[in-house]
Amino acid sequence: MSTRRPDFDLADLAPDLAVEERKKTRRPKRFKVLLYNDDFTTMDFVVYVLMKHFHKSPAEATHIMLQVHHKGAGVAGIYPRDQAETKVAEATAEAQEHGMPLRLEVVPAEEEGR
Repeated sequence: MSTRRPDFDLADLAPDLAVEERKKTRRPKRFKVLLYNDDFTTMDFVVYVLMKHFHKSPAEATHIMLQVHHKGAGVAGIYPRDQAETKVAEATAEAQEHGMPLRLEVVPAEEEGR
């Protein structure tokens, strides 16, 4: 059996068959979830939110919490838009249930290499 490609086109075999070119798929845009410092939300609660809603390890959560505390804001994670918005909504709702004014925001992440 020969490994040579046949000298015909698929369109020759089935002329009424519509062949559509494959389009290049693009990655969904990514969005950062930012946490902002305030004077009332406890550090422990911020660590708890980062672990529960953003699946951070205790060390990662503590590091992010300290960034928020010292710099005024920190990145909880980078996600597709719908996932980022869902995480913000869930974390905000839990903060409100606990009487914490924790503020989170979804912002576009910078595109790498552009």
